[in-house]
Amino acid sequence: MNLDIRPDVGADIIHDLQEFPYPIPDNEFDLVEADHVLEHLRDPFPVMRELHRITKNGGLVVIRTPHFSRGFSHPEHQRGFDVSFPLYFQPRFKGGYQGVEFELKEVRLTWFAQTYLKRAALSPAQYYLGVGLGGIFSFLAGLSPYACSRLWCFWVGGFEEVMFRLAVKKDE
Repeated sequence: MNLDIRPDVGADIIHDLQEFPYPIPDNEFDLVEADHVLEHLRDPFPVMRELHRITKNGGLVVIRTPHFSRGFSHPEHQRGFDVSFPLYFQPRFKGGYQGVEFELKEVRLTWFAQTYLKRAALSPAQYYLGVGLGGIFSFLAGLSPYACSRLWCFWVGGFEEVMFRLAVKKDE
């Protein structure tokens, strides 16, 4: 099932993600994916609470969003994200726990993301150079995403994307 605010994209549900609650029952999905969505919204925390509500206990929420180190490359972006974002969904995080719990399963930094867009915009030489360098930089970033997110990202021109794979935890 797809949800979008624009009626012209063929989504199953037309809805503004900044309007709560979403027209979806509690515990509806085993998997929810938000691919380059959160950065367009005013406040990601109520959205995360809704994603938690509509996902089954133990289900996965996969988020892909721009990493802050690449800056705001799209005029509609409200913010970039860092590897620390999942901390806000851990009860032990006294600096801003948001009241719903997600267990971080994976975090990944990608240097050359959304290749389907780049293939159309770059020459073949630029595209393949980006794919090659991106593979190397992304692999190295995977060795320590936290160190790369805070320091090394500035040495390689920043990372385009950060991905979080989060498991929903609910008291039942």
